[in-house]
Amino acid sequence: MRGAWDRCRGLSDGAARREGGDVITVPAGIRVLVATKPVDFRRGADSLAALVCEQLKHDPFSGTIYIFRSKRADRLKILTWDGSGLVLFWKRLEHGAFRWPPISDGVMRLSASQLAALVDGMDWSRLYALDIAQPRRRERCDVLNHLCMS
Repeated sequence: MRGAWDRCRGLSDGAARREGGDVITVPAGIRVLVATKPVDFRRGADSLAALVCEQLKHDPFSGTIYIFRSKRADRLKILTWDGSGLVLFWKRLEHGAFRWPPISDGVMRLSASQLAALVDGMDWSRLYALDIAQPRRRERCDVLNHLCMS
């Protein structure tokens, strides 16, 4: 038993201890939905998938990332389908609480960077994506031609 304790003490110097480190990397095109109403945190992956189907009216096997909050607001669960099975991620903040949208029925969409901020315990609501108009076709071609000529 002493050996197991020594191995666990060694974690204090490793990746498990780093602060502000990204745990989850999400490609920009993935949908991220927050269930704004707190759920019973005794629920497991199958029960949360059923909740996604029945209450949120979404497909839990679509690859969308679903985020659930606890009543205490210091815990979250993330559910997604990775192509081979359901993935359930659970996190509890040791100090403070996650910043959540107002409690209501339904879901709220987050960007990948907002998800990263939420998981790190930061105020994700201050992050927003700039609406940048896509250049018209002619402008794109002019820019590309200019770059190729240089």
